[in-house]
Amino acid sequence: MIHAINVYITLGSNKGHKFENLQQAIDLIFEKVGAVKAISKVYQTEAVGFDGDDFYNACVKVETNLSAQKVLTELMAIENRLGRERSEGAGYESRTIDLDLLFYGETEINDNNLIVPHPEIQNRQFVLKPLMDLSAEMVHPKLKKTVKELQQESVDQSPLEPVNIWLKNPKSRFEFNQYNYIAIEGNIGAGKTSLATQISKDFNAKLVLERFADNPFLPKFYEDAKRYAFTLEMSFLADRYQQISDDLSQFDLFKDFIVSDYDIFKSLIFSKITLPEDEFNLYRKLFYLMYKDIAKPDLYVYLYQNTQRLQQNIKHRGRDYEQNIQDEYLEKINAGYLEFLKNQNELKVKIIDISERDFVHNREDYLWLLKEICHVV
Repeated sequence: MIHAINVYITLGSNKGHKFENLQQAIDLIFEKVGAVKAISKVYQTEAVGFDGDDFYNACVKVETNLSAQKVLTELMAIENRLGRERSEGAGYESRTIDLDLLFYGETEINDNNLIVPHPEIQNRQFVLKPLMDLSAEMVHPKLKKTVKELQQESVDQSPLEPVNIWLKNPKSRFEFNQYNYIAIEGNIGAGKTSLATQISKDFNAKLVLERFADNPFLPKFYEDAKRYAFTLEMSFLADRYQQISDDLSQFDLFKDFIVSDYDIFKSLIFSKITLPEDEFNLYRKLFYLMYKDIAKPDLYVYLYQNTQRLQQNIKHRGRDYEQNIQDEYLEKINAGYLEFLKNQNELKVKIIDISERDFVHNREDYLWLLKEICHVV
């Protein structure tokens, strides 16, 4: 799997409803290629190399997990979907939409059908000017000059007029900032950390992740549950209290909301399963003493996956101490969560079945999940 990389794409249209063409293209780039991180102003430019209506041009910065070749394939599919028609041997011509991959990180590619960075960047003001809006100091990996320097030195001095209309980032349809604090919950292996992490990246949220990896009692618990259950649950209780108290009390001016991959009440859910009744009763008293003043999430999302998918995910991520988890234990955890949520009237809860979805590797599934969370039609 390719790690996320920033790519820059230029857009142009001089046929039909030009602004709508650009917006539709950006919406489809968001759906098919990746998260749109920034959008330039729209500029009006004269048609170059042929007689035609003026163009509307813009650039976008996109974070993607796709290969450069796959990005190109998706861009061509978007052009076709929006009515781009190519005439063999006709040269430059009017078009509903024109999409070009300018940069793929700092990678240089020279294949038969793909050259990156795009070889004409430095010769086109209608590309350089929108790029200036996004990253004037970005260095061209081959020419070793900044976008600002290339724009100043370009032999193309064609006039560009900024258009007083603004393209919208498609992510704005997902109104996560209506919440101050979102908790993502689920069984072992459900994908809660992956989802919380991706939401934090895409929507400028402060990320709070459970610090289970440093707990020395967790591997011991999976080896001898009866012996280490109370010790494990008490250590989690203390650590979760400290972490959630610290993170919720530290307001971050540069983040829009908080998203975490756990909720404090998971302590009660797990301890009820792992502890004998007398120990659980004591544990529950301590829990409510500690957590009575802790803020509750504005939105509680429970990711449901069936046991078979959970086991597949657990095997795939390969933590040694998890490899012998039994189906029965996972089913008890799921039943514990659902029982807790059924009787919960203080939280806004959304239970989403993702058993047939792979939102980590499939962007379509990821966007489907975001729509389910935000009630986007």
